[in-house]
Amino acid sequence: MRNLFISLPIILFFIVSCQTDIKSDKPVWHTKKWVVENKIHNQLTSTEKELGWTLLFDGKSLNGWHLYQKSDSTQFSGWTVKNGTLFCDATNETKVFGDLTTDKVYENYELVFDWKMDIRGNGGVFINVQETPEYNATYNTGPEYQLLDSNHSDTNTPLKKAGCLWGVSPQLNEVDVNNSGQWNTSKIIQQNGKIEFYLNGKITAKEDFTSEEWKNKVAISRFKDNTGFAQAIKGKIALQNWYFNSWFRNMKIREL
Repeated sequence: MRNLFISLPIILFFIVSCQTDIKSDKPVWHTKKWVVENKIHNQLTSTEKELGWTLLFDGKSLNGWHLYQKSDSTQFSGWTVKNGTLFCDATNETKVFGDLTTDKVYENYELVFDWKMDIRGNGGVFINVQETPEYNATYNTGPEYQLLDSNHSDTNTPLKKAGCLWGVSPQLNEVDVNNSGQWNTSKIIQQNGKIEFYLNGKITAKEDFTSEEWKNKVAISRFKDNTGFAQAIKGKIALQNWYFNSWFRNMKIREL
């Protein structure tokens, strides 16, 4: 009888040990929760891969990007990889100036990215950018998702606030950027010329580039004399170098 009581704890110990070993073999990093909790950046979960997401920035190189209209000068530009972020060293005057542009043209897609600006910084993400000889700047053709630091004076200007469609459409919903030095998360969705902008989880812009309403807005905006502005519903994506340091990470895109 005594031998039975001694053996029971031993049996229970082996059962618990086996269960622990089995549990520890389960791959947990594939979940979004694990990625967030362990601060893993510039990687896709298994689910994201299955849904068609790809990295627009791999966290290690500028592969897939080039300097707008100056592709041969990309390596000499202010755009570089720094501590796993896509960094714009905008204040370094020894660097070749310019916006960083995707090699690929995109039409229908969902784009998500984290970003932050230097204190009082100003920048933007352009969509539907046309890179042909007649245009010398990304903003000649590409509508802009505005990026702005919380201490910039334009935070009080409706057509220049972060998350708005710069110069044309004010924020749909009032959204503040996070304090200086903190990351923000943005999303851009475009399908058949219809776009939605999001900032930190809230929708900030919604337009149809093919509609008369949109054309009327452009006609009374500062872009009224830019014949190429917002004429296309597909093009390249560009990150603006506007004299302020900026950082990007977790840039991923899914074509729709």
